[in-house]
Amino acid sequence: MDLTGEERIAAPREAVWRALNDIETLKACIPGCESLEKRTATEIDAALGVRLGPVKVRFHGELELSNLNPPVSYTISGAGKGSIAGFVHGSADVVLIEDGGETVLIYAIRGDAGGEIAQFGTRLLSSTSRKLADRFFSSIGKAASDGRSET
Repeated sequence: MDLTGEERIAAPREAVWRALNDIETLKACIPGCESLEKRTATEIDAALGVRLGPVKVRFHGELELSNLNPPVSYTISGAGKGSIAGFVHGSADVVLIEDGGETVLIYAIRGDAGGEIAQFGTRLLSSTSRKLADRFFSSIGKAASDGRSET
């Protein structure tokens, strides 16, 4: 599954970068996030619950930040396991482009799922992933423009 998109954010690039790297902001912006804990500067433990059609699936996993080019771009990769649900893994390349006093956030997500979760079908998984990505990046934009990520 591949998703691409962009979000225009009414905030300077540095504010968006701070939002994308602030653990409390991320926790508030990731849909279904139950916990988020930094292990190192680039490694994060995560737990979240996601609704897939009529079923809520819980995942525990790890996120890793790489290809860091502050405040322009990075890659966030992750893998999660759900007890009986199977697994998900993927990565997102995020690029921030200054445009006047605003920032254009461009993302490209690549992901895969296996086990029981794969039985939900590509259409449902893609639709759910698109909704989650849209909600996340919209929330990050709001947090950055509201100035909530003052790290």
